[in-house]
Amino acid sequence: MSRLSAPPRTSAAQTGAFVVCGDVAEPATLSVADLRQGWEQHRAEVVFDCATNGPQHHTFHGPLLREVVGDARPGFDPRRRKDRSRFLLAVSSGDGHHTVLSWAEIDADFGNAPMLLATRLDGQDLDAAGTQLVVPSDRCGARYISAVTSIWIGACHLSDELADTRGDA
Repeated sequence: MSRLSAPPRTSAAQTGAFVVCGDVAEPATLSVADLRQGWEQHRAEVVFDCATNGPQHHTFHGPLLREVVGDARPGFDPRRRKDRSRFLLAVSSGDGHHTVLSWAEIDADFGNAPMLLATRLDGQDLDAAGTQLVVPSDRCGARYISAVTSIWIGACHLSDELADTRGDA
């Protein structure tokens, strides 16, 4: 049974909560406390360049992004690598920042990147501030999304879109 199968305890309107939605069998609303209780916590000591504040040194704790979104049961056949590799994740925050990731970046058969949904930052719980996407391999901090409000998961259908643009040539 998935850790997301229980009815959500929080709503996205509550501080620190976010939704996992899109092409998933088990959409969910999760809080930082849910992340802390439902998944193994990992540690990431990171250094990244911030465009406005210069080099940043932080220690984050939280579950792996791939474990949390995997429990939402994305709409692909997990046994088929090519099916998984066409899926995207769009992560949004309350302050207007967004980033797009490929499923292949976090998938153990591809990039295996240990991205986190942080529950703690430098020893401080993030319950009030909300979870933060942590991308330890990035040199710059642009994909570090604070106060995550949603994670949308869906397939890229680019070949369908390209076919539509070609017309009847």
